[in-house]
Amino acid sequence: MSILVERDKQTGAAVVTLNRPERLNAVDLETASQLSFAWRELRFDDTVRAVVLTGSGERAFCTGIDRSAEVPQPSSPYSTDDPLISIGPKANDLWKPVIAAVRGMACGGAFYLLGESEFVIAAEDATFFDPHTTYGMVSAYESMYLALRMPHGEAARLALMGTAERMSAHRAYEIGFVSELTAPGGELTAALRCAETLAGFPTEAVQGTVRSLWAAKETTLTQAHARAPGFVALGNLPPERQAELFTGRRSKEFRIR
Repeated sequence: MSILVERDKQTGAAVVTLNRPERLNAVDLETASQLSFAWRELRFDDTVRAVVLTGSGERAFCTGIDRSAEVPQPSSPYSTDDPLISIGPKANDLWKPVIAAVRGMACGGAFYLLGESEFVIAAEDATFFDPHTTYGMVSAYESMYLALRMPHGEAARLALMGTAERMSAHRAYEIGFVSELTAPGGELTAALRCAETLAGFPTEAVQGTVRSLWAAKETTLTQAHARAPGFVALGNLPPERQAELFTGRRSKEFRIR
């Protein structure tokens, strides 16, 4: 299974783990389907009252969509079949609190998941970046999530600088994108501590608060997402040119700030 779901009925906390460490926890079509299924299944499990989302291994939380995933696109600029649009908990109508525990790289499509988490706890070796522009692709949905979670200038810099620069966990903490830093390997324990606390509070009050917080921004996000297909259709290079840029990358050098 590319997604693992572990439940602790005593504490009321569950852990959802992206389990493709050999692919840096990239999301292929099967993983996307399993994520949607997991969130929807957790809606009906009253023994679970809070969730931690993390990734297997030390190298990456999630590196976005797997390049092997082939998704035919309609020719209309007003339509996009985005395989990641429904991988997050809110997209699947789950209003139990979700806390992200991040270690290693989090990039590209990872922001669909981080953007729909209540807050992020990160190891000090975590880094955040968005490779889209480097490979001739528009960062649309990812940027929209970022713009709701960090100052505009920081979101713009992360989205525009592509693979040339990565935001460090310390910088992410400074701007409020990350709520807590831990030593590498301590992020899951810290996230579980928070999840178990929330699971011990009255369920209706917790879920109502999650829903209220999301209500403050969901109208903006919904309107923005409605415009994303056009931006993507107009700005993306043809798939074959994207592939050339991806396979032709020469340097792995990047700056961490």
